[in-house]
Amino acid sequence: MVNSGLEVLFEGRNFIRLLAGLWTSLRIALAAFGLSAVFGLPFGLLLASKHRVVKFILRAYLRFIWIMPQLVLLFVAYFYASSALGLNLSGQAAAVIVFTAWGAAELSDLVRGAVTSVPRHQYESAQALGLTANQVQRLVVLPQSARRLLPQAVNLVTRMIKTTSLIVLIGVVEVLKVAQQIIDANRFSHPDAALWVYGTVFVLYFAACYPISRLAKHLEKKWPN
Repeated sequence: MVNSGLEVLFEGRNFIRLLAGLWTSLRIALAAFGLSAVFGLPFGLLLASKHRVVKFILRAYLRFIWIMPQLVLLFVAYFYASSALGLNLSGQAAAVIVFTAWGAAELSDLVRGAVTSVPRHQYESAQALGLTANQVQRLVVLPQSARRLLPQAVNLVTRMIKTTSLIVLIGVVEVLKVAQQIIDANRFSHPDAALWVYGTVFVLYFAACYPISRLAKHLEKKWPN
């Protein structure tokens, strides 16, 4: 096959480089989700509580994160932190910080919704059985909330993986950046390489996200609300 764009994928280490770029995206998304869970779960419980001042502060944080596009937050974290705060953040570190802030906001709202969706009669029945407030939360509310929360939290992982495509704009060499490098290096020898390279990127994203999406669907069917 002479001068086929498909050949580009198998020249040298091009395909391995694409896989390494995908792993960079996955590593950032998974690290950010893990940190998001650390902050998002307690934030969500506080949002569902009766502490007005704390709820006001957290709601302001949520609105700020929801209003600001992730790309703007990436630019602020990467460029502003370097120039104004004197921090030498790498692109990957800035990406993890921004995705953690975004993920914590998303997850905290999911936790709040899961906790407040537990029917009131569940509380009343548990109290009628003589359970304390802490026991009601631990034995009744949290287990039911977890079943409502887990499928949505899994879906958040796929959203994070797909949104990592933005980090190419702050210099992170992830799968899209690698694809651009391969296409630029073969622009004249393989002018139709873009179709094959970006098609491969599509397949790689699909291979990464589809199993996670199926897991979320399985959990929704296993634990219906």
